[in-house]
Amino acid sequence: MLRAEAEPHELHFVGAVGGMESKLVAAAGLDFAGYHEVLAGPIHGVNPLRIGISLLKLAAGMGQSLVSLRRIQPHVILLTGGWANFPVALAANLLRIPIVIYLPDIEPGLTIKVLQRFARRVAVTAAPSLRFFADGKAVVTGYPLQSDRLCADRDVARAHFNLNPDRKTLLVFGGSRGARSINMALGDSLGRLLAAGLQIIHITGELDWTRAQQQLGDLAGHPHYHAFAYLHAEMGLAFAAADLAICRAGASTLAELPAFALPAILAPYPYAWRYQKVNADYLSQRGAAMRLDDEDMPAELGDMVLALLNDEARMADLRAKSRALANRDGANNVAKLLLETGRD
Repeated sequence: MLRAEAEPHELHFVGAVGGMESKLVAAAGLDFAGYHEVLAGPIHGVNPLRIGISLLKLAAGMGQSLVSLRRIQPHVILLTGGWANFPVALAANLLRIPIVIYLPDIEPGLTIKVLQRFARRVAVTAAPSLRFFADGKAVVTGYPLQSDRLCADRDVARAHFNLNPDRKTLLVFGGSRGARSINMALGDSLGRLLAAGLQIIHITGELDWTRAQQQLGDLAGHPHYHAFAYLHAEMGLAFAAADLAICRAGASTLAELPAFALPAILAPYPYAWRYQKVNADYLSQRGAAMRLDDEDMPAELGDMVLALLNDEARMADLRAKSRALANRDGANNVAKLLLETGRD
């Protein structure tokens, strides 16, 4: 939306030195006016020596941020959490530059809890997040989805993946790096699921591609099993083609699954504090998904998939309740909030 405005807006990105942000920005193909890096490091959940090193990095990063912000002179800054945001937030506060924070998950982590003290407004994905902030400070914008994912057509998607329109489609993914426990549980159930008449789009993640294919053996070449190490631009098509998803409960699932009214079995990542469990509960408690914890997947995944896909009434109810949570205007709403805050 910012680029569609009649008034031109110059966008800059700030990431951590040595972080993965530069690769993500390059892969996204976004045309930033500038890409900047600052020193930063974690100060929570690490040993005292690491804390000391991180504090020195944060001090240096704050100096770098002051230099960059004075040169760029931004009207508003958008922060999304992460340690790289600390030096930028401190510098922006000193320079009296307004800050907007975006919280993608339902529950804020320590970084956002601290940073929100410097923020003028906080954008949140869903209403349950409002309780973590002072009255009037947070606003529900929805999750900013990529426009190319929103316009995916089901018939086009099926043709793209060479799917049989007479078979139900199961989409399995675990993020760009994959989810080994999900891949392993699917591998154990794959023969049974294919024999039951399903077709499967399986995104293993690049790190687990070789192991997953070895686990499947001859089934890896089954005509109704469609495996990919990673999908980016085509993820919208994968969502549009599917009848049921199995995935983690990262922040994007709060928007992507409802946007396509796609029922899901959510397996929250067990080692990311409680963010994904809270996200999974948000969808499951509203009847839009089912939660299945990692330790239960090997024994229960296959049965749960078949029970759901063979129960048309249950699937219709899941689709309706997922659709009711959809908010396709997240990107526009966040952009509007930035423009309003920058003009105040």
